[in-house]
Amino acid sequence: MSSRLAPIRLDSYQPLREVVCESLRNAIREGVLKPGERIMEIQLAEELGVSRTPVREAIRKLELEGYVVMMPRRGTYVASMSIRDINEIFEIRTALESLSNGLAADHITDEELEHLQRLLVVIGGYIKEGNIEKIVETDIEFHDVMYHAARNQRLVGIISNLRDQLTRFRTLSMSYPGRLEETLEEHKLIVEAIANGDKRAASKAAERHMENSEKTLLKAMEALQKPGDENKKGKAKTKKAKE
Repeated sequence: MSSRLAPIRLDSYQPLREVVCESLRNAIREGVLKPGERIMEIQLAEELGVSRTPVREAIRKLELEGYVVMMPRRGTYVASMSIRDINEIFEIRTALESLSNGLAADHITDEELEHLQRLLVVIGGYIKEGNIEKIVETDIEFHDVMYHAARNQRLVGIISNLRDQLTRFRTLSMSYPGRLEETLEEHKLIVEAIANGDKRAASKAAERHMENSEKTLLKAMEALQKPGDENKKGKAKTKKAKE
């Protein structure tokens, strides 16, 4: 594994293991550490400029979050996610998002509603700028406000856990051509339904949003794999020609 991670800044107020964990989590989300790639404690410690202890502690936490898999006698690997995994996560999440939005239509406060509407404007601005990092960050905030507006903490916890399992794919999905504009329109429909207190419309809008998000993610993953497939075909043709 070549050196791809920036050294940790030691002036952070957070415990070192948390800083290391955040750095590794971001590297996985951004594709610097790729699905199926083996994680070597010593190399990571050298790249980050820390000892092995905080790296080991960070890896254990990332395993609990589903970012890495520790296999006895084989080592630790960045977790891969199959099409089936994605289908199952979205199947459950769609049902819970539908319930959450319906509850939000009943319980949202004027302050929370205003917050959502303000975030729509902010996201629109970032889309024009093409600032994908800020778009993803604001999108997460947008959904968090809606979840808490449901006034059901257990529901918030379950949805957040499912969302976290797909967080590393969020940038990939958002970057797919046309998806940002579609997402903004879907968010507007959700907020409109919640503002009108229309539980059924809010639930349906959430279901459509999840369905479109899943379709886009699968398309983006397929597009990402194609260049590699084409390279393999090219190599096969070259080999055949030499023979």
